[in-house]
Amino acid sequence: MKLNAKALGLAAAGTFALVWVICSLLAFSLPEMTMMAGGNMMHMDLQERQWSMHPLGLLVGLVAWSVVAGLVAWLTATLYNKLTE
Repeated sequence: MKLNAKALGLAAAGTFALVWVICSLLAFSLPEMTMMAGGNMMHMDLQERQWSMHPLGLLVGLVAWSVVAGLVAWLTATLYNKLTE
């Protein structure tokens, strides 16, 4: 079975964009909870810190993560297709 690398890349980019927006909304509306959760995921105590939420940073992060996710998914599908030929 071949994977459609372009479709998988676009799907991953869209999924990461959606997840980025949801995470940003959570960090904005529940900053203490998301900081504690982030600290737990990184095995760090981040409770003395605070989020720096700037619209430009949110937009740059959204674009950057979406592009990277799309490229990684596209490359993964392309390599998978080559390995299964």
